[in-house]
Amino acid sequence: MDISLHLVEDDTSTVVHTKLDLRGDHFEAVGKARRNPIDPPSPAVGEELALARALQDLAGQLLDAAQHRIEQFSTE
Repeated sequence: MDISLHLVEDDTSTVVHTKLDLRGDHFEAVGKARRNPIDPPSPAVGEELALARALQDLAGQLLDAAQHRIEQFSTE
């Protein structure tokens, strides 16, 4: 298993790109967060939100892949 996370941020937005290679399957997800200009700067919040969103997307993809495999076994 190999997972990578790449974080890009500026003053108002954060983007996290995730990649996961698992037993020959490849998954990618992106999470984004944007600070409202009237809110005080807090980079940790943007990082946490963007990362959580990327990982949530990745988790959904993994669940879908597992469900697909289960369905293949049950139709054989």
